[in-house]
Amino acid sequence: MTTDNNSQLNPQLTPEQTTELEAAAFRSLVAHLRERKDVQNLDLMNLAGFCRNCLSRWYAEAAAARGLELSTDQAREIVYGMPYSEWKAKHQR
Repeated sequence: MTTDNNSQLNPQLTPEQTTELEAAAFRSLVAHLRERKDVQNLDLMNLAGFCRNCLSRWYAEAAAARGLELSTDQAREIVYGMPYSEWKAKHQR
């Protein structure tokens, strides 16, 4: 999903507005996944084709594409809301 394509789909939105909406949707998704600790990554992968780790990887890849340094562990902590090792110990079955 690119900002340019979304702006073309809805010409009433500026590229900046599209980016703001995409960012808000991303934050809502991350908050939802943080709340639903009962849903395992394997469940997400089987049903949706992506999981929290995929989302973390995409976040890190987006940072790298923009010349920003962000480790996989840092990206995972952003998505999980805590260090990945802590989340695994508390919530992974």
